Amino acid sequence: MSTRQRPLSPHLQVYRPQITSVLSISHRISGIVNALVALGLAGLLMSVAAGPEAYAQFAAIAGSLPARIALFVFTLSICYHLFNGIRHLFWDAGRGFEMSTVYASGYTVIALALLTTIGIWGVVLGGPA
Repeated sequence: MSTRQRPLSPHLQVYRPQITSVLSISHRISGIVNALVALGLAGLLMSVAAGPEAYAQFAAIAGSLPARIALFVFTLSICYHLFNGIRHLFWDAGRGFEMSTVYASGYTVIALALLTTIGIWGVVLGGPA
């Protein structure tokens, strides 16, 4: 029996990225990042349980510039995943499937995630509450 080469369906190399595909992929990536955040929270709790020295070491690492950048990205990931999840709940209810609404809600999710993250970090860094 000979095997025929079947045509491959178009993939990412063929299609130009659109907001719908970018947000879909970003939602999956943010879910993975959020799982990593949960591991970091577990590390925080373990350092608290291990005593003041372990917590001081964890706090020193978390206060470094690379860790603060990672925490900012984690905060953005959590906010994005939350707002895009709410968007998906509307879709589950059968609402918001018109293309204009899909694009508007997509841009709204991005804006809300950025504004909320910046607001949270404004409070964390001692800005106006």
